[in-house]
Amino acid sequence: MVKKLIVAAPRGFCAGVVRAVETVESALSMYGPPVYVRHHIVHNSHVVRELEERGAIFVDSEEDVPEGAVLVLAAHGVAPGVYSRADSRSLRTIDATCPLVKKVHAEARRFAAEGYRVVLIGHAGHDEVVGTMGQAPETIVLVETVEQARELELSGTQGIAYVTQTTLSVDETARIIAVLQARFPSIVGPRKEDICYATTNRQNAVRALLGRVDVLLVVGSQESSNSKRLVETARAAGVAAYLVEDSDRLVEGRFDGVEIVGITAGASTPEELVLGVLAWFRARGVTDIRSSGAYSEGVSFSLPRELVAPQVGGASLAAT
Repeated sequence: MVKKLIVAAPRGFCAGVVRAVETVESALSMYGPPVYVRHHIVHNSHVVRELEERGAIFVDSEEDVPEGAVLVLAAHGVAPGVYSRADSRSLRTIDATCPLVKKVHAEARRFAAEGYRVVLIGHAGHDEVVGTMGQAPETIVLVETVEQARELELSGTQGIAYVTQTTLSVDETARIIAVLQARFPSIVGPRKEDICYATTNRQNAVRALLGRVDVLLVVGSQESSNSKRLVETARAAGVAAYLVEDSDRLVEGRFDGVEIVGITAGASTPEELVLGVLAWFRARGVTDIRSSGAYSEGVSFSLPRELVAPQVGGASLAAT
């Protein structure tokens, strides 16, 4: 029988997700519905549904948007061609790409311009990786695992550099980088690591409570890379961990013989979903609920400049 809950902090929304959601909300207020959003603004179905109810329309491509309409680009970033295709359709493009993802894009372009072959550490098919690969597609090669790093063959005499997806496992990424550095001693990397503060902080918060819990619940979407990495962090330490979208996905039998449950949330998970999970346990008699760590991270990002100085006509601002 569960006797105690320990809730990790920090958890949930990061500054980039807050900015992305507020971008869509502000665009709806400024222009009125509908506002089109290329891909899910963040990887959480609850957030997407709430914005749809307010008039956001999520599309797979900028080419699915009526000419002259308002288009918001999601937090995960896009390849440069998306901007030009949006311009060709006279779309009023608002770029909600997380500033920390833009940093990775800028690094990839800089390394490519300086003649390096660029190794991108990340997960194939993830929206962020697709956008980063698009910054210099002829120069970037993707590596997902330690095994791939060991087998990587790079021909030619040009230098080698690496960048990473922002939502990776800190430990697994460090192992991949170590292999690359051993195989290519002259490889260079970003001046500051690419894994974002929110990913690192949430993984550290999980590690801090693993010795105190029997099971870890990660509230987050199956789409969410950083949520999956929190599950992996716990399992790597020998603690059972489960990814749940919300309280509706909880199963009572899963907690047989469990006394202490840890709870955290991915960076795209609204706090109300965590509160719903806590309420589920309260309804089953759990009253000892404690927090572990500091919730506030003291990071914020301003809204896209397109919302501060609205565009005239259909021109959008290129990636910077």
